[in-house]
Amino acid sequence: MRRKLIAGNWKMNKDLQESEKLVSEIIAGLKKIEYDKSDVLICPSFVSLSDTYKQISGTPLNLGAQNMYFENEGAFTGEISANMIKSAGCKYVILGHSERRNIFHESDELINKKVIKAIDSKLTAILCVGEILEERESGKQNEVVKSQIEKGLAGVSSDKLINLVIAYEPVWAIGTGKNATPEEANEMHKFIREIISDLYNKNASDEMRILYGGSLNDKNCEELLSQSDIDGGLIGGASLKSESFLKIIETSNNI
Repeated sequence: MRRKLIAGNWKMNKDLQESEKLVSEIIAGLKKIEYDKSDVLICPSFVSLSDTYKQISGTPLNLGAQNMYFENEGAFTGEISANMIKSAGCKYVILGHSERRNIFHESDELINKKVIKAIDSKLTAILCVGEILEERESGKQNEVVKSQIEKGLAGVSSDKLINLVIAYEPVWAIGTGKNATPEEANEMHKFIREIISDLYNKNASDEMRILYGGSLNDKNCEELLSQSDIDGGLIGGASLKSESFLKIIETSNNI
């Protein structure tokens, strides 16, 4: 049975002091709930990674970065490498997030290079895929998601999928308060499993953790996380408050 993964993506929020406060609240809250059936991941900004790692040392919390570049080092002003985020304590990295694709115009080819570098560096890559509103309304969501996965995983062999998680983000549901219905979300997750099965094999498909990343919060998490093919959440706004994030973690453990 696939183990749930509850991942908090803090995006460009929380300075050093605010991050420390939120992490302290999460650690304290986790002591009061059961979450042995779920893995918990937090992804603060780059400036908070090192301090956060020191805070969570000795706890079951995992640390991830929100992005990385595919080169080891060099004249790439403003970028950060796999080795750098690993040295700060990261085990995970989010790649291909819709905001990276749509605001910063990252291509599937660039994202693929990052995925390969992350996996080769023994990081678990969270590859984000998903359609924008116009693509959903025109019925192209399956075509878009399939293309993003095929291009994003080009050159990735089946033996390396152990270091891969996929997050489905219906872009039209991120930060809008809108949401795909649990049935719509699960339908896409099942479709993603079919893609993985076709690209690799059924065993890889069955073992792949696929997260939902479309405005999952403490109010809708039970309906979404109880779906057969949804293995957790990539959570934005609801991860910025300890109460809502802890509620999601607790709910995931009770499903």
